[in-house]
Amino acid sequence: MKAFLQSPVGVLEIEETDGYISSVRVVAQEIGESSTNKILAKAVEQLEEYFDGKRKDFDLPLKQSGTPFQQKVWDYLSTIPYGKTVSYKDEAIAIGSPKGCRAVGAANGKNNIAIIVPCHRVVNEGGKLGGYAYGTDIKLLLLELENYHNFM
Repeated sequence: MKAFLQSPVGVLEIEETDGYISSVRVVAQEIGESSTNKILAKAVEQLEEYFDGKRKDFDLPLKQSGTPFQQKVWDYLSTIPYGKTVSYKDEAIAIGSPKGCRAVGAANGKNNIAIIVPCHRVVNEGGKLGGYAYGTDIKLLLLELENYHNFM
């Protein structure tokens, strides 16, 4: 099942599989029918609150397929505080792979649950944006939104 949300970064497609949010993607337009159930409704509500600056943490059941290393990387992403950034190197060190910056970057790129699992909070050493699946403009917008609401 999936739902769609118009957001400041474009249309978000939110997918639910077996009671878990399995994907949040930025899409060009709504493709297919929007469904609703408790999990999708809660995800839409929490994402709206996030964009309004009323939510800094998500409370949703999440599940995405990946290797044990990818799972470790994605779990770490959810510990990065709202409005803060870490470098790929910091993330690699934090998960016990100090020489794994590129592997961490690749795993971040495979994250299917954008925004909720905040890979946008990881930047290059020195603070440069680095890559983002939906482009650096959207990454910058998300970081600016968090910084704006963090200091309101």
